[in-house]
Amino acid sequence: MRLSRTAFALGAVLAVALTLTACAAGESGESTSTADADALTIYAGRNEALVGPLIEQFTEDTGIEVDVRYATSPELNALLLEEGERTPAEVFLSQDAGALGSIANAGLTSPIPAELADLIPAGFTSDDDSWIGVTGRARVIAYDGEHLTSETVPDNVDALTAPEWSGRVAFAPGNASFQSFITALRVLEGEDSAAQWVEAIAANDPILTDNNLATLDLVNSGQADIGLINHYYWFERAAELGEENMRAKLEFLPGDPGGIVNVSGAAILKGAADDADALEFVEYLVSEKAQQFFVDETFEYPLLPGIAAPEGLPALDSLVNPELDLADLESLEQTQQLLADAGLL
Repeated sequence: MRLSRTAFALGAVLAVALTLTACAAGESGESTSTADADALTIYAGRNEALVGPLIEQFTEDTGIEVDVRYATSPELNALLLEEGERTPAEVFLSQDAGALGSIANAGLTSPIPAELADLIPAGFTSDDDSWIGVTGRARVIAYDGEHLTSETVPDNVDALTAPEWSGRVAFAPGNASFQSFITALRVLEGEDSAAQWVEAIAANDPILTDNNLATLDLVNSGQADIGLINHYYWFERAAELGEENMRAKLEFLPGDPGGIVNVSGAAILKGAADDADALEFVEYLVSEKAQQFFVDETFEYPLLPGIAAPEGLPALDSLVNPELDLADLESLEQTQQLLADAGLL
């Protein structure tokens, strides 16, 4: 079924509104709320299991109480665009650069102070200080190591539309990082080429999932031969199960749109321009302590110079696509409409 842009946007807002309502009622178990009017309000488009402990540590270290609303980054992006300057959110912690660029373009962010923004190298943060990069994450192919070898796995996503991969490729079309990959495809190869890829992969009987971890689990259990995910989900699962028990293997795709390095990041919302707590939270995210947390606990690339990346990962600069400016990933709505037109959303 095809959706109009308006219908899709309204659907996204309604979905997130229902999600947040459920979370506030404590029904989902995926959100926490202090119900404290003085608390710092954060919209978090990251998995609670990944960043919840860090946010709790922030409160313990600073004494600043927080009220966190968890949902996907695309859902929160839609909600922020709907709420506009009326939003109660003071900080948006996003899974990807695209959602941050979208709200920045809508004039909903407050500039990050230059002395803070300059901590993160250019290319991994906004060029106008509207948001700041926090961690790096590479898109990869996860493949079934019992059915495939690295030599037989495609080194580009174009190949996945071929008949031989029909019914064998899993991905989460609603995931922010997947949508950023599609946006990168539009930016790097043009609108027509991106539309052709989306239509072709949709016609190739893909296995659609709710999130990256579900995608990885399908590959790890032999139910899908290939999954499109972010690299750190493999390391998270390997830490739980042991690397020797991982059936899924990783193939990095340097130079290919399917292997882009995106960032998670944070923005201070416009209404919190003078909020010291909001600024302190963002400062905390790029502190040495938080950056080491991301290395040790979520296996992402740290962006603060001087912090070593997790062992076993290729060098970050070997994966970066020099032709892609993360600031160009802000056209999230066009990407979502493209996916909706192809029946993937």
